[in-house]
Amino acid sequence: MSRIEQRFAELREQNRAALIPYVTAGDPEPGATVPLMHALVEAGADLIELGVPFSDPMADGPVIQKACERALRFGTGLRDVLAMVAEFRKTDTTTPVVLMGYLNPVERMGYETFAQTAKAAGLDGLLTVDLPPEESEDVVGLLEQAGIDPIFLIAPTTSEARIDHVARAARGFVYYVSLKGVTGSQTLDTSALAARLEGLRRHTGLPLGVGFGIRDAETAGRVAQVADAVVVGSAIVRLAEEHDGDADGFARAAAAVVSEMRHAMDAARSPGAAATV
Repeated sequence: MSRIEQRFAELREQNRAALIPYVTAGDPEPGATVPLMHALVEAGADLIELGVPFSDPMADGPVIQKACERALRFGTGLRDVLAMVAEFRKTDTTTPVVLMGYLNPVERMGYETFAQTAKAAGLDGLLTVDLPPEESEDVVGLLEQAGIDPIFLIAPTTSEARIDHVARAARGFVYYVSLKGVTGSQTLDTSALAARLEGLRRHTGLPLGVGFGIRDAETAGRVAQVADAVVVGSAIVRLAEEHDGDADGFARAAAAVVSEMRHAMDAARSPGAAATV
């Protein structure tokens, strides 16, 4: 059983939804990333989604685009990000870590080299926004040999046939993009989300994580009532800019947001909690 499977199994037994914060590796500077990851786990994160800085992050809104730009000023690349995962693993052997990014850096490293290096670092999952499942067979095979879960996105516009394809290729969990648009945009309609997730469960038994549009603890709590995981990115990443290079201040603020979301999610799942979707 992979670390991701184990973590979701534990949470299922506790009737809790997973909290998955996203941070961009190397932002606000490379040395801050591993301490930040540990701070998020201590605050209540169940998995960590670590963004690989990329020059053209097409699925990301301005907040994460700026974070990538800040990280790239330090020359933070894929090998650096994997080294951060390896450093994190020296003191945390249980929290799953998923890389989120784009295919180009992986392709440049070489799929086999990436899989071997990622396995040695202790990576658990890979989500590449621009790798369609129809073209992923070679990559998925190498990842599975390395014990790394390939994770795919499903959008509100994804067809039923394509959902089946994603469900067959995916491992670990399925990431449902709750909004049409980029990260950090629009307002989430949790009633519509609940109906959509109910339909997706007919296609897959994998946990369903929801991201895009999780702005605050109240929204995280409502999503936790219907999803297996809540993924929060822009609400955390924007704090790096607000703290203007103060890595410690950013870590404290990010941990506070995660802690507040963790409490709201647990309260929403507690016995007798009123449904709010």
